[in-house]
Amino acid sequence: MTSDTLKTQFRQQAQGALGLYIAFIGVSAGLFSTLHRLQAASAHTLAEAGGLDAGYVARWCDAAYAFGYLEAEGDLFRLGPAGDAMRPEAPDSLMPLAVQSVLSAHMAERAAGLMRSGERPGESVLGERDTILPWFGPMLESNFATLFETTICPAVPVFQQADAQGGLALDLGCGNGWYLRALARHYPRLRGLGLDGFAENVAQARARAQAEGLAARLQFEQGDIHDFTLEEPADLIAMNRALHHVWERGRPEIFRWLRDNLKPGGHAVIWEPVWPAERAQLREPSRRGLSFQNLSEHVQGNHLLQPGEIAQAFQEAGMPAEIHLFAGGNEALIVARR
Repeated sequence: MTSDTLKTQFRQQAQGALGLYIAFIGVSAGLFSTLHRLQAASAHTLAEAGGLDAGYVARWCDAAYAFGYLEAEGDLFRLGPAGDAMRPEAPDSLMPLAVQSVLSAHMAERAAGLMRSGERPGESVLGERDTILPWFGPMLESNFATLFETTICPAVPVFQQADAQGGLALDLGCGNGWYLRALARHYPRLRGLGLDGFAENVAQARARAQAEGLAARLQFEQGDIHDFTLEEPADLIAMNRALHHVWERGRPEIFRWLRDNLKPGGHAVIWEPVWPAERAQLREPSRRGLSFQNLSEHVQGNHLLQPGEIAQAFQEAGMPAEIHLFAGGNEALIVARR
């Protein structure tokens, strides 16, 4: 591969990143959704409708037009197909791609600055940018809710078992509550309690449960598993892509906590991305992103896990476990029974 070919390749990649940054601004500021409602508007009208600064919006409109998110006729702008697909409320929204791009840029900058010191500041880095944190939960929901509802729930019977008992499902690291809301929609007798460390996530979870008419069955609290006391044993305890966040801070204690807070016969259901057994697997297109995620997890004091490690930890806690693989082996559900 020649030098000129490499330059062309990386310029194209850089252009793609810029396009996603422009999209993130439109998502975060509500510009795509507002323009969808207005159908057509000048930059000034769009700014007024969104309560935004006209100078910034005018320059964003030019950039969004340049990257194909908007179409223009004179001073009026309309959403193009790509802009319409970026609306968070659009079916199969592309919003997660824009959010992930800016979150990744933030984590890359933090990792670069920490390379010499070795400092690992923890999950607080996710809250360092006020524009990113509110979109973390919606990003995960958009990425994984369909897989959960259409593929995982039918394949894993423990959800139905907990529902039949009118039981309590506890979601540790619940984010915006999408996991419990999905369970509540599918299993009408199930009750849910979500715990998360970020007040922003808990506020979103409560508001969304209220909007969907699920607030009577779902509760959400801010807190940390290390300091949390469950008032009644749970039929099901879920950790949705969250176990790796606490793995390095006292793994045996976490698994004992899971066991001790389940009813006899209850289940712990752990959903984790699968860290491959062989480094060469990271070259596969579907796994490349894991390599960067593992770097960003290191900044947060975490690392990605292999399903066998999790099953072994359950075994050591006296809970037999089964591993279920989904999404081409890239997502794992480890189900353990007390």
